[in-house]
Amino acid sequence: MRGAPPADPAWQGGGWGERAVCVLCPNPSPMTLEGTNTWVLAEPGSRDVVVVDPGPLDEQHLRTVLDHVAGRDARVALTLLTHGHADHAESAPRWAGLTGAPVRAVGRGHDDLAAGETLRVGGLELLVVPTPGHTADSVSFLLPAEQVLLTGDTVLGRGTTVVAYPDGDLTSYLDSLARLERLTRSGAATSIAPGHGPVVPDAAGTVEYYLTHRHERLEQVRAAVAELREGTRELADAVVERVYADVPRSVWPAARLSVLAQLDYLGEL
Repeated sequence: MRGAPPADPAWQGGGWGERAVCVLCPNPSPMTLEGTNTWVLAEPGSRDVVVVDPGPLDEQHLRTVLDHVAGRDARVALTLLTHGHADHAESAPRWAGLTGAPVRAVGRGHDDLAAGETLRVGGLELLVVPTPGHTADSVSFLLPAEQVLLTGDTVLGRGTTVVAYPDGDLTSYLDSLARLERLTRSGAATSIAPGHGPVVPDAAGTVEYYLTHRHERLEQVRAAVAELREGTRELADAVVERVYADVPRSVWPAARLSVLAQLDYLGEL
């Protein structure tokens, strides 16, 4: 990730601070990096834990998370979803059945999370930070006692996230990054526990990089549109070839969706 703090390429999950442990799901891919990070959060000494993003419907992974919780002589009291993509939330109904714990997210009926809401479980406090953009239902969680921000796919542990049109919206995403920038600059969040990839120890530097990168991409897309408008090929495909030439072709389909979001932002759709 150019300009950002170095990341650990051998990420396998594990603890961060006194209250957060990542159980890594074995679903690696170009889009999920080493896999989905399932975060288990608890106040020291408490038997009540919060699980963030149980992941895809992978029975072995769910059992691994349950075994981790049981090893702490604890129980799952609440499950939170950062957004509804399958690699984070597909297992939510099954997980609810296994644990008996409520599942809360954005856009799921009476259990909707509210902006600025403070969640309290077994002495643990989490602040709900709305971060739409990657998806319309994306949300982050601030753990004030650790000054750590759980970002789902809004900020990753390595590389940058996809804002995939039409559910992804670049205007909302830039607003969310600005919101995170205020949190990180104030010192309220000093590190990031992402949905994929290793923990980011420099939250402020990484969010600043994300904002810079996104605006640089917009300028590249704007310039490419001006040059390619008269071409015969579909504009989004032509922009991907021009702007994302340094990105592996395996992720070009995702890059195309990101380009569509950028073209929408620029009023070119």
